[in-house]
Amino acid sequence: MPGGWHFWFGTISGVVLLTVATLPLAVLAVLILARRRGGTRKSLAEVGIVYGTVPWVWMILLPGSQAGTVPGRTSLVPFRDLDTVLAGSPVTITVQIVGNLLVFAALGFFAPLHFPALASVARVVALAAGCSTLVEIAQYALRLDRVSSVDDVLLNAAGAGLAALASRRWWRSPATDPSDHPDVAPAVRG
Repeated sequence: MPGGWHFWFGTISGVVLLTVATLPLAVLAVLILARRRGGTRKSLAEVGIVYGTVPWVWMILLPGSQAGTVPGRTSLVPFRDLDTVLAGSPVTITVQIVGNLLVFAALGFFAPLHFPALASVARVVALAAGCSTLVEIAQYALRLDRVSSVDDVLLNAAGAGLAALASRRWWRSPATDPSDHPDVAPAVRG
């Protein structure tokens, strides 16, 4: 296996391996934060947002082979890039679509658990669309030899929205969540 800093920090394979290797640290961070705070909900949400989003954004911002030498490219017509992807091989379709759906999925899943103001699919989708737009602008401005596409924003936001729907059952207020207050005994029903 190739070594060196570039492999670990400058390739998709390296980022994936680092992400897997740091999973025990993420679990440990949740446990330490939960113990200090007396509850797991917010700790899990905080670590989940960071651990589940940073590697994807990192991969998106990796430079292509002609970074810095080619001007930034944009695709501002909705579904044009998606049509091109769908005309590709099944592997390309899977990697592009599933990958883009997962970029802000952790944010969509965990943000409503931590921030009650985001406990709405529409708000999560808006947040993810804003974050995705910032990433696409960074790709363009940094001349990373990538296409800044509105389709990426749409897929990133859709993935966050789907993840938010998946976590919806846990959106209740932390004040009413007994798992976040282990020292408070549940009411006895009579």
